[in-house]
Amino acid sequence: MGFEPWRTAEGRLIGWVRGDPSPAARRVLVFHGNAGCAIDRDYFAEALDARSDGAARRTYILEYPGYGARPGRASEKTFVAAAIEALETLRAERPDPIWLIGESLGSGVACGLARRRPEAIAGLLLITPFTALADVAAAHYPFLPARWFLRDRFDSRAGLRDYSGPLVVVIAGRDQVIPPRLGRALYAAYAGPKRLFEQMEADHNTLDLSASAPWWEDALRFLLMEAPAAERARKD
Repeated sequence: MGFEPWRTAEGRLIGWVRGDPSPAARRVLVFHGNAGCAIDRDYFAEALDARSDGAARRTYILEYPGYGARPGRASEKTFVAAAIEALETLRAERPDPIWLIGESLGSGVACGLARRRPEAIAGLLLITPFTALADVAAAHYPFLPARWFLRDRFDSRAGLRDYSGPLVVVIAGRDQVIPPRLGRALYAAYAGPKRLFEQMEADHNTLDLSASAPWWEDALRFLLMEAPAAERARKD
């Protein structure tokens, strides 16, 4: 699939990387959903590579502790810590802001990183996101105090409070895992520049994320248009 292992300066595997390695390339950091592992998400690199805007991109797909080939224990704390480490690894190479993509559970990780490092993010694309994991639990178990049993919170709405850059939200209209109303509520609560894309007939696992999906062009064009001036200038 054209990926190479992505390692820290100490040689620890933290994910996979593919794309243009030149200093002019825009770097995109992807946080995948709960099922599977990072190497399963090659479709993100395919979609980013296929764009017609002529921009060079390099896609980094973070692996979570306890997933795939990465050792460790899975939790919100370890996921967010891994996201911070990944961002700092990239910023140590070059200080320019990073583009983030968060898919499903990964949208919570992306928002957690946005809360802690808002100045380091050029743009944020969230796919089937939620307001908070507790809201997802309450939707599935309405007759139980499910939100009180959760160890991990993934409060995405709180995560976006200190972030003011461009936001794109992609929702599956018939999502049976994350109720679409939660993604809409997260979008409505955000006060910065934003765009919403909703695939009305798609469910959580049939959302069209392929390279040929037309929404990619519009979403990336919007993110670039609303990105900080210094980041936009990289195209010139």
